Amino acid sequence: MTAIFKKIWNFSEEEQGNIKKSVIAGFFHALFNSLQFAAIYYMLVEIFSGTISYQAIFISFVILFVSLIGKILTQKISQMNQTHAGYFMAAHKRMEIGEKIKKVPMGFFSDYSLGRLTSIATTSLSLVEQWIPMLLVLVLGGTLNTLVFVAGIFIFNYKIGLIASLGVLVFFIVTSLMQKKSISNSSKIAKTQENLTKNVLSTIQGMQVIKSYNLDGENNEQLDKSIKDTSNLLLKLEKSLTPYTVIQRIVVGITIVAMIFVSVKLNIYGELVLAETIMMIMASFVIFEGLIGAGSNMAILRAAENAIDSVGFINEIHDMKEGSISTPIINYDIEFKNVSFSYDEREILKEVFCLIKEKSMTAIVGPSGSGKTTFCNLIARFWDVDSGEILIGGKNIKDYRIENLMDSISMVFQDVYLFEDTIENNIKFGNPNARKDEVIAAAKKAQCHDFIMGLQDQYQTIIGEGGTSLSGGEKQRISIARAIIKDAPIIMFDEATANIDPENEDKLKDAIESLTQDKTVIMIAHRLKTIRNADQILVLNKRRIVERGSHKTLMEHGGLYKDLMNAKYISESWKLTN
Repeated sequence: MTAIFKKIWNFSEEEQGNIKKSVIAGFFHALFNSLQFAAIYYMLVEIFSGTISYQAIFISFVILFVSLIGKILTQKISQMNQTHAGYFMAAHKRMEIGEKIKKVPMGFFSDYSLGRLTSIATTSLSLVEQWIPMLLVLVLGGTLNTLVFVAGIFIFNYKIGLIASLGVLVFFIVTSLMQKKSISNSSKIAKTQENLTKNVLSTIQGMQVIKSYNLDGENNEQLDKSIKDTSNLLLKLEKSLTPYTVIQRIVVGITIVAMIFVSVKLNIYGELVLAETIMMIMASFVIFEGLIGAGSNMAILRAAENAIDSVGFINEIHDMKEGSISTPIINYDIEFKNVSFSYDEREILKEVFCLIKEKSMTAIVGPSGSGKTTFCNLIARFWDVDSGEILIGGKNIKDYRIENLMDSISMVFQDVYLFEDTIENNIKFGNPNARKDEVIAAAKKAQCHDFIMGLQDQYQTIIGEGGTSLSGGEKQRISIARAIIKDAPIIMFDEATANIDPENEDKLKDAIESLTQDKTVIMIAHRLKTIRNADQILVLNKRRIVERGSHKTLMEHGGLYKDLMNAKYISESWKLTN
């Protein structure tokens, strides 16, 4: 049990002070609780001695009143501190997870599934914030309450005190055995709940695909299995702990009977007066109240401990090493020097050399899977290269602080993600301090102001999670507005105009022109019109840059680029005819 308390104590970090206050308040609550028995004992002595008076009644009333007020105040202090500790403990850990995952390579999100991350940030930490401080105070408070009663009984009679101590000791032993029994199952429960969360998320996110391929039955079977596995495991845990709970009740019952029997016997032999005998009988019924409450929650405490262990994965996350350069970047030339990169033991880029001049436009083309997106992601340091180096302004990007590097880069992805928030806040994601007029100006440049004004709540319209309430072109233009308002000197487009209808393409073209003025632009492009205007075209194939130059030069050269462009021209000019 002490190991659990130590783990909780270390986990609480900044909230240790509040937990300490809560436990101390719980101890004083136990002391104030014992005062009511002192008042009853005082009255019993007065009654049986035949000297009962108004003064005795008044003294008893004062003691009871002090006991009541003390219990109320200490209970309030304890609850306030434990509630504060619980919620802020979880909040600190969620913030810590958030800060950590901002500084990890993208490969982390392949090693750790979304289901696991979500389960830890929600299920595990919800268990922490709701239960851990309360259980800690309940278990410690219940134990302290019992120890106070046992100490009081020893004052009256050591024989009855020994019986009470023996009963408490056996109760602790049974509780310890119950705790050990719960260890084997509780870790499995945590993993099963993570799997359940993963399957629920997978079902919700893939519902469109599930319905379109009529896979409802198969998917439901998988989800049902996860639900049944979780419920069966929880039932198994409860069944395995039931015998120990029964034994606890038997120990309590035997101890109560033994205390009553000895108290009456001692009264008969004259070792206890009647008032003391009645007090011992009353004490026998309440001495285990705190322990029963503590013991019945040990399984939950064990589950909470496993929740803490699952959150411990934060310590497994290795941050990308961060540089120390925080001064503004002056020159934005981007250079690849002998860069190689592999992912999951599969080589993506090999010995890549190139120079992208400041305020120029570079188009990246190549067959599917040639490493175009990886090329851009390496510049933003989503991953670190295996060998070689990438320079911006003549300095290795690893030497810059990550925040400093990312402040210099805006990325417009093919698959745009918008947050479940207002349109204004989604645009301001590029610059949280932007004014409303700056948001509107960016939206106008991105050609999305008109459709925003046509919405019921205009810029205050809440977008569904992922931007599901908007069309693909509308989402792209909002993402461009986001990049415009950030005003970063380096702009990267990852096939931003792919799969866009002609009407939206013209608007996106105007938006992109507004965004890319006087910027260093890198564009993974599918459209011929976009590629032709590039200052430099890099052709990727089989992990290397195989061709480079302007559109005219590469077409005259007659290599892979020309083959790709001819195929692209045919696909773009092809029309359905009757």
